[in-house]
Amino acid sequence: MNLSNYFWYFSGVLTPRFCDEVIKYALQQKDSIARTGGFDKKELSKEDVKNIQKKRRSDLVWFNDTWIYKELHPYVHKANQMAGWNFQWDRSESCQFTKYKEGQYYDWHCDSWDKAYKRKEGDPDNGKIRKLSMTCQLTDGSEYSGGELEFDFRNYEPHQRDEVKHLRKATEILPKGSIIVFPSFLWHRVKPITRGTRYSLVLWHLGYPFK
Repeated sequence: MNLSNYFWYFSGVLTPRFCDEVIKYALQQKDSIARTGGFDKKELSKEDVKNIQKKRRSDLVWFNDTWIYKELHPYVHKANQMAGWNFQWDRSESCQFTKYKEGQYYDWHCDSWDKAYKRKEGDPDNGKIRKLSMTCQLTDGSEYSGGELEFDFRNYEPHQRDEVKHLRKATEILPKGSIIVFPSFLWHRVKPITRGTRYSLVLWHLGYPFK
């Protein structure tokens, strides 16, 4: 799919109060180890954890509170329109609050899969795919080092053979309260944290497969 814009961002639009409230709320909940595809519904062995952490190392909290969706959804709609994607979507998954501490990271991945969700009849997610991904920066970039959100556009610029030319760091979202929205099929990563802690909120928006 050829796109004019591969991401759309809003710098510092969420208030510090909102960011701090989300952080406080999430830190009161029980966290869990971040998983990757294939490990989401099974009891993890030590070997499973070891294999997961070769690609992803962070801690998560999940929630689906209305006050958070109400704050974030307008930016998803606006990004979808302003970037010219106009993807049809009608539902959001649970919010993923992510804690990246020193040495933690998430290697190259994309958020979507090659098949739609298979759920029980009547489940609103059934038959849908992730179309738009959103990351909200809850921690100011001055509070940590490393942890950059980085995209790989090599699939869209085949004439460039130097890998470095394909990489794009999303430095626009370093200010606290910034938001970035991008198609869920884009490859991206979070580089290792070298100092401090980075808190972020990730959300995926679903719709029926592209025709």
